[in-house]
Amino acid sequence: MGGAWIATALVVVVYWVGLSSASVERLSTRECENLGFTGLALCSDCNSLSDYVKDQELVSDCKKCCTEDSNDSMTKITYSGAILEVCMRKLVFYPEIVAFIEEEKDRFPSVKVQYSFNSPPKLIMADDAGEHKETIRIDNWKREHILQFLQGKVKPTSAI
Repeated sequence: MGGAWIATALVVVVYWVGLSSASVERLSTRECENLGFTGLALCSDCNSLSDYVKDQELVSDCKKCCTEDSNDSMTKITYSGAILEVCMRKLVFYPEIVAFIEEEKDRFPSVKVQYSFNSPPKLIMADDAGEHKETIRIDNWKREHILQFLQGKVKPTSAI
């Protein structure tokens, strides 16, 4: 009788653990970095991302890597500038990023392009002091997604 009780208890525990992990699936920091989510992205940012990028798998990955918004966060996080970092040798594999750099980048004076050997394409978001606050991989982003994202996340510069 004791063995049957233990088996039943084990089944209940396995079922409960399965339910709890299914409801809040989170990825490790390493897995998130490999997906390009290396900053402290708020879950509300993932919702904003879904407005710009219609790739549901990307949005789902974002939600697995995000930090829950605190109740007192009334405003969306914006940045003073950004660095678009990419390897010059690999640019041939990223025509959308090349098109953004050549045709759209001048619309964002606070966004700089930095060429770094063997670096995957990424946006490094910076605060007022120039400190790097968030890094976002953009390997599969289209030019218009980069444009829309920067319009929503980078503070417009004043024309003084």
